[in-house]
Amino acid sequence: MYGNRDNKYKARIKILVRAMGVEAFREKVEKEWEYLRGNANTLDSAAVEYVKKHFTLPDYEQLDDSAANRELASLRMESTRFGRWLDKNVRAHKQAGYAIVNLALKPTGIAPGDITDTQMDAVADLADEYSFGEMRNTHHQNIVFADVKKSELFRLWEALCELRLATPNLGYLSDPICCPGGDYCALANAKSIPIAEAIQRKFDDIDYLYDLGHIDLNISGCMNACGHHHVGQIGILGVDKKGQEFYQVSLGGNMGREAAIAKILGPSFAQDEIPAVIEKILDTFVELREAEEHFLDTYKRVGIDPFKERVYAKAG
Repeated sequence: MYGNRDNKYKARIKILVRAMGVEAFREKVEKEWEYLRGNANTLDSAAVEYVKKHFTLPDYEQLDDSAANRELASLRMESTRFGRWLDKNVRAHKQAGYAIVNLALKPTGIAPGDITDTQMDAVADLADEYSFGEMRNTHHQNIVFADVKKSELFRLWEALCELRLATPNLGYLSDPICCPGGDYCALANAKSIPIAEAIQRKFDDIDYLYDLGHIDLNISGCMNACGHHHVGQIGILGVDKKGQEFYQVSLGGNMGREAAIAKILGPSFAQDEIPAVIEKILDTFVELREAEEHFLDTYKRVGIDPFKERVYAKAG
Protein backbone atom coordinates (compact mmCIF):
# COMPACT_ATOMS: atom_id res chain seq x y z
CA MET A 1 0.00 0.00 0.00
CA TYR A 2 2.80 2.42 0.94
CA GLY A 3 5.95 0.63 -0.23
CA ASN A 4 8.11 1.44 -3.23
CA ARG A 5 6.79 -0.21 -6.40
CA ASP A 6 9.15 1.49 -8.85
CA ASN A 7 12.40 -0.03 -7.58
CA LYS A 8 12.35 -3.64 -6.39
CA TYR A 9 15.56 -3.12 -4.42
CA LYS A 10 13.76 -0.52 -2.31
CA ALA A 11 10.55 -2.54 -1.86
CA ARG A 12 11.50 -3.44 1.70
CA ILE A 13 9.84 -2.83 5.04
CA LYS A 14 13.02 -1.44 6.58
CA ILE A 15 13.26 1.21 3.85
CA LEU A 16 9.60 2.12 4.28
CA VAL A 17 10.03 2.43 8.06
CA ARG A 18 13.01 4.70 7.55
CA ALA A 19 11.04 6.88 5.13
CA MET A 20 7.85 7.07 7.22
CA GLY A 21 9.37 7.00 10.68
CA VAL A 22 8.73 4.36 13.33
CA GLU A 23 5.74 6.06 14.95
CA ALA A 24 3.94 6.72 11.66
CA PHE A 25 4.56 3.14 10.55
CA ARG A 26 3.27 1.79 13.87
CA GLU A 27 0.14 3.92 13.57
CA LYS A 28 -0.58 2.59 10.06
CA VAL A 29 -0.10 -1.01 11.20
CA GLU A 30 -2.43 -0.59 14.17
CA LYS A 31 -5.06 1.07 12.01
CA GLU A 32 -4.92 -1.78 9.49
CA TRP A 33 -5.09 -4.37 12.27
CA GLU A 34 -8.22 -2.78 13.72
CA TYR A 35 -9.80 -2.94 10.27
CA LEU A 36 -8.87 -6.60 9.75
CA ARG A 37 -9.62 -7.86 13.25
CA GLY A 38 -12.81 -9.91 13.33
CA ASN A 39 -13.86 -9.18 9.76
CA ALA A 40 -15.00 -11.69 7.17
CA ASN A 41 -11.43 -12.81 6.46
CA THR A 42 -10.85 -13.93 10.06
CA LEU A 43 -10.49 -17.71 10.36
CA ASP A 44 -12.70 -19.23 13.03
CA SER A 45 -12.16 -22.67 14.59
CA ALA A 46 -14.48 -24.32 12.06
CA ALA A 47 -12.42 -22.96 9.16
CA VAL A 48 -9.20 -24.14 10.78
CA GLU A 49 -10.61 -27.64 11.28
CA TYR A 50 -11.71 -27.71 7.64
CA VAL A 51 -8.20 -26.90 6.48
CA LYS A 52 -6.66 -29.47 8.84
CA LYS A 53 -8.66 -32.22 7.16
CA HIS A 54 -6.67 -31.64 3.98
CA PHE A 55 -3.39 -32.53 5.72
CA THR A 56 -2.70 -36.15 6.60
CA LEU A 57 -0.60 -36.93 9.66
CA PRO A 58 2.18 -39.51 9.33
CA ASP A 59 1.19 -43.06 10.12
CA TYR A 60 2.49 -42.95 13.69
CA GLU A 61 2.77 -46.15 15.68
CA GLN A 62 1.57 -46.34 19.27
CA LEU A 63 4.90 -46.64 21.05
CA ASP A 64 5.99 -47.09 24.66
CA ASP A 65 7.73 -43.79 25.42
CA SER A 66 9.05 -44.96 28.80
CA ALA A 67 10.71 -48.01 27.30
CA ALA A 68 12.29 -45.90 24.54
CA ASN A 69 13.65 -43.44 27.11
CA ARG A 70 15.15 -46.26 29.18
CA GLU A 71 16.90 -47.61 26.09
CA LEU A 72 18.28 -44.15 25.26
CA ALA A 73 19.54 -43.72 28.83
CA SER A 74 21.44 -47.00 28.49
CA LEU A 75 22.93 -45.96 25.15
CA ARG A 76 24.04 -42.65 26.67
CA MET A 77 26.09 -44.58 29.21
CA GLU A 78 27.79 -46.52 26.43
CA SER A 79 28.55 -43.53 24.18
CA THR A 80 29.28 -40.00 25.37
CA ARG A 81 29.30 -38.79 21.76
CA PHE A 82 25.81 -40.14 21.17
CA GLY A 83 24.64 -38.53 24.41
CA ARG A 84 25.97 -35.15 23.31
CA TRP A 85 24.21 -35.44 19.99
CA LEU A 86 20.95 -36.33 21.74
CA ASP A 87 21.24 -33.29 23.99
CA LYS A 88 22.19 -30.80 21.29
CA ASN A 89 20.58 -31.93 18.03
CA VAL A 90 17.46 -33.86 19.06
CA ARG A 91 14.23 -32.19 20.19
CA ALA A 92 11.09 -33.45 21.91
CA HIS A 93 8.11 -34.59 19.82
CA LYS A 94 4.43 -34.34 20.72
CA GLN A 95 3.91 -37.96 19.63
CA ALA A 96 4.99 -40.52 22.24
CA GLY A 97 8.00 -42.56 21.19
CA TYR A 98 9.15 -40.13 18.48
CA ALA A 99 11.75 -37.34 18.31
CA ILE A 100 12.75 -34.46 16.03
CA VAL A 101 16.28 -34.74 14.63
CA ASN A 102 18.40 -31.86 13.32
CA LEU A 103 21.10 -32.68 10.79
CA ALA A 104 23.95 -30.22 11.26
CA LEU A 105 25.28 -28.77 8.00
CA LYS A 106 28.08 -26.79 9.66
CA PRO A 107 31.26 -28.88 9.68
CA THR A 108 34.37 -26.69 9.72
CA GLY A 109 35.81 -26.14 6.25
CA ILE A 110 32.46 -26.39 4.47
CA ALA A 111 30.24 -23.44 3.56
CA PRO A 112 27.47 -23.21 6.19
CA GLY A 113 24.36 -25.00 4.96
CA ASP A 114 26.19 -26.73 2.11
CA ILE A 115 25.76 -30.42 1.35
CA THR A 116 27.27 -32.55 -1.42
CA ASP A 117 25.28 -34.52 -3.96
CA THR A 118 26.51 -37.77 -2.41
CA GLN A 119 25.43 -36.65 1.06
CA MET A 120 22.07 -35.49 -0.28
CA ASP A 121 21.38 -38.85 -1.90
CA ALA A 122 22.25 -40.57 1.37
CA VAL A 123 20.08 -38.17 3.40
CA ALA A 124 17.14 -38.87 1.09
CA ASP A 125 17.59 -42.60 1.72
CA LEU A 126 17.76 -41.98 5.48
CA ALA A 127 14.58 -39.90 5.33
CA ASP A 128 12.83 -42.82 3.63
CA GLU A 129 14.11 -45.21 6.27
CA TYR A 130 13.64 -43.15 9.42
CA SER A 131 11.29 -40.18 8.83
CA PHE A 132 8.37 -41.17 6.60
CA GLY A 133 10.30 -40.01 3.53
CA GLU A 134 10.23 -36.37 4.65
CA MET A 135 12.99 -33.89 5.39
CA ARG A 136 12.78 -30.14 5.89
CA ASN A 137 15.24 -27.35 5.24
CA THR A 138 15.36 -24.65 7.91
CA HIS A 139 16.33 -20.97 7.79
CA HIS A 140 19.16 -21.95 10.16
CA GLN A 141 20.67 -23.77 7.16
CA ASN A 142 20.25 -27.24 8.63
CA ILE A 143 17.98 -30.19 7.77
CA VAL A 144 15.26 -31.62 10.00
CA PHE A 145 13.86 -35.14 10.20
CA ALA A 146 10.59 -34.34 11.95
CA ASP A 147 9.35 -37.83 12.85
CA VAL A 148 11.98 -40.32 14.00
CA LYS A 149 11.30 -43.22 16.36
CA LYS A 150 13.37 -42.92 19.53
CA SER A 151 14.25 -46.60 19.19
CA GLU A 152 15.98 -45.81 15.88
CA LEU A 153 17.93 -42.72 16.97
CA PHE A 154 21.18 -44.58 17.62
CA ARG A 155 21.24 -46.22 14.19
CA LEU A 156 20.40 -42.90 12.54
CA TRP A 157 23.18 -41.18 14.48
CA GLU A 158 25.71 -43.78 13.34
CA ALA A 159 24.70 -43.21 9.71
CA LEU A 160 24.91 -39.42 10.11
CA CYS A 161 28.38 -39.70 11.65
CA GLU A 162 29.61 -41.51 8.54
CA LEU A 163 28.22 -38.63 6.45
CA ARG A 164 29.76 -35.92 8.69
CA LEU A 165 26.25 -34.63 9.46
CA ALA A 166 26.15 -35.28 13.20
CA THR A 167 28.15 -32.36 14.64
CA PRO A 168 26.52 -31.74 18.05
CA ASN A 169 26.53 -27.95 17.85
CA LEU A 170 22.97 -26.85 17.10
CA GLY A 171 22.45 -23.30 18.35
CA TYR A 172 26.08 -22.72 19.32
CA LEU A 173 28.70 -20.33 17.95
CA SER A 174 29.94 -22.82 15.34
CA ASP A 175 26.39 -23.14 13.91
CA PRO A 176 26.10 -19.75 12.16
CA ILE A 177 23.62 -18.48 9.62
CA CYS A 178 25.74 -17.25 6.73
CA CYS A 179 24.87 -15.94 3.27
CA PRO A 180 26.95 -16.95 0.20
CA GLY A 181 28.69 -13.57 0.24
CA GLY A 182 31.17 -12.33 -2.32
CA ASP A 183 32.27 -15.83 -3.32
CA TYR A 184 28.95 -16.50 -5.05
CA CYS A 185 26.74 -13.38 -4.94
CA ALA A 186 27.16 -10.40 -7.26
CA LEU A 187 25.37 -8.09 -4.81
CA ALA A 188 27.73 -8.73 -1.90
CA ASN A 189 30.17 -6.12 -0.63
CA ALA A 190 32.35 -8.73 1.06
CA LYS A 191 32.92 -12.44 1.47
CA SER A 192 30.95 -14.21 4.22
CA ILE A 193 31.98 -17.86 4.08
CA PRO A 194 35.67 -17.26 5.00
CA ILE A 195 34.50 -15.25 8.03
CA ALA A 196 32.34 -18.14 9.23
CA GLU A 197 35.19 -20.61 8.73
CA ALA A 198 37.72 -18.39 10.52
CA ILE A 199 35.42 -18.16 13.54
CA GLN A 200 34.80 -21.92 13.51
CA ARG A 201 38.54 -22.62 13.42
CA LYS A 202 39.24 -20.08 16.16
CA PHE A 203 36.63 -21.60 18.45
CA ASP A 204 37.02 -25.32 17.75
CA ASP A 205 36.80 -26.52 21.36
CA ILE A 206 33.28 -27.92 21.63
CA ASP A 207 33.40 -27.97 25.44
CA TYR A 208 34.19 -24.24 25.45
CA LEU A 209 31.26 -23.63 23.12
CA TYR A 210 28.98 -25.60 25.42
CA ASP A 211 30.19 -23.49 28.35
CA LEU A 212 29.36 -20.32 26.42
CA GLY A 213 25.84 -21.62 25.81
CA HIS A 214 23.42 -20.64 23.09
CA ILE A 215 24.68 -17.86 20.80
CA ASP A 216 23.16 -16.87 17.46
CA LEU A 217 25.89 -15.81 15.00
CA ASN A 218 24.55 -14.31 11.77
CA ILE A 219 26.72 -13.17 8.86
CA SER A 220 25.66 -11.11 5.81
CA GLY A 221 27.82 -9.97 2.92
CA CYS A 222 25.81 -6.80 2.25
CA MET A 223 22.92 -4.65 3.44
CA ASN A 224 20.39 -6.98 1.78
CA ALA A 225 20.91 -9.00 4.96
CA CYS A 226 20.25 -12.50 3.65
CA GLY A 227 22.14 -13.78 6.71
CA HIS A 228 19.81 -11.79 9.01
CA HIS A 229 22.81 -10.23 10.79
CA HIS A 230 20.61 -7.54 12.30
CA VAL A 231 18.78 -10.10 14.48
CA GLY A 232 21.85 -12.12 15.43
CA GLN A 233 23.00 -12.02 19.03
CA ILE A 234 26.32 -11.43 17.30
CA GLY A 235 25.86 -10.04 13.81
CA ILE A 236 28.50 -9.43 11.14
CA LEU A 237 27.87 -7.29 8.04
CA GLY A 238 30.24 -7.01 5.10
CA VAL A 239 30.83 -3.43 3.94
CA ASP A 240 32.86 -1.81 1.17
CA LYS A 241 35.38 0.84 2.21
CA LYS A 242 37.08 2.32 -0.82
CA GLY A 243 37.18 -1.03 -2.58
CA GLN A 244 38.32 -2.96 0.49
CA GLU A 245 36.28 -5.57 2.36
CA PHE A 246 35.50 -4.64 5.96
CA TYR A 247 33.09 -6.02 8.53
CA GLN A 248 30.72 -4.24 10.89
CA VAL A 249 29.89 -6.07 14.12
CA SER A 250 26.60 -5.71 15.99
CA LEU A 251 25.32 -7.16 19.26
CA GLY A 252 22.04 -7.90 20.96
CA GLY A 253 19.73 -8.97 18.15
CA ASN A 254 17.00 -11.49 18.82
CA MET A 255 14.71 -13.42 16.48
CA GLY A 256 12.68 -14.97 19.30
CA ARG A 257 9.51 -13.85 21.02
CA GLU A 258 11.24 -10.74 22.36
CA ALA A 259 12.47 -9.69 18.92
CA ALA A 260 15.17 -7.02 18.83
CA ILE A 261 17.43 -5.32 16.30
CA ALA A 262 21.12 -5.51 17.13
CA LYS A 263 23.16 -2.39 17.89
CA ILE A 264 26.30 -1.62 15.91
CA LEU A 265 29.39 -2.01 18.09
CA GLY A 266 31.42 0.70 16.37
CA PRO A 267 33.79 1.19 13.41
CA SER A 268 34.24 -1.79 11.09
CA PHE A 269 37.15 -4.25 11.03
CA ALA A 270 39.39 -5.88 8.45
CA GLN A 271 38.72 -9.54 7.68
CA ASP A 272 41.71 -10.88 9.60
CA GLU A 273 40.67 -8.95 12.73
CA ILE A 274 37.26 -10.57 13.11
CA PRO A 275 38.23 -13.75 15.04
CA ALA A 276 40.09 -11.67 17.64
CA VAL A 277 37.16 -9.25 17.89
CA ILE A 278 34.77 -12.14 18.54
CA GLU A 279 37.19 -13.49 21.14
CA LYS A 280 37.18 -10.17 23.01
CA ILE A 281 33.38 -10.08 22.93
CA LEU A 282 33.18 -13.59 24.34
CA ASP A 283 35.84 -12.91 26.99
CA THR A 284 33.81 -9.91 28.14
CA PHE A 285 30.68 -12.03 28.30
CA VAL A 286 32.39 -14.75 30.35
CA GLU A 287 33.74 -12.18 32.82
CA LEU A 288 30.42 -10.39 33.29
CA ARG A 289 27.85 -13.17 33.13
CA GLU A 290 25.99 -14.32 36.19
CA ALA A 291 24.99 -17.91 36.96
CA GLU A 292 22.89 -19.55 34.24
CA GLU A 293 23.01 -16.47 32.00
CA HIS A 294 23.29 -16.87 28.25
CA PHE A 295 24.97 -14.28 26.05
CA LEU A 296 21.79 -12.35 25.30
CA ASP A 297 20.83 -12.28 28.99
CA THR A 298 24.15 -10.70 29.93
CA TYR A 299 23.98 -8.24 27.05
CA LYS A 300 20.52 -7.08 28.10
CA ARG A 301 21.72 -6.59 31.67
CA VAL A 302 24.99 -4.75 31.06
CA GLY A 303 24.39 -3.13 27.66
CA ILE A 304 26.79 -2.66 24.79
CA ASP A 305 29.36 -0.37 26.46
CA PRO A 306 31.49 -3.03 28.26
CA PHE A 307 31.88 -4.94 24.98
CA LYS A 308 32.74 -1.77 23.08
CA GLU A 309 35.35 -0.75 25.65
CA ARG A 310 37.08 -4.13 25.47
CA VAL A 311 37.05 -4.41 21.68
CA TYR A 312 38.29 -0.88 20.97
CA ALA A 313 40.70 -0.57 23.90
CA LYS A 314 44.15 0.50 22.77
CA ALA A 315 47.01 -1.85 23.61
CA GLY A 316 49.48 -0.67 26.20
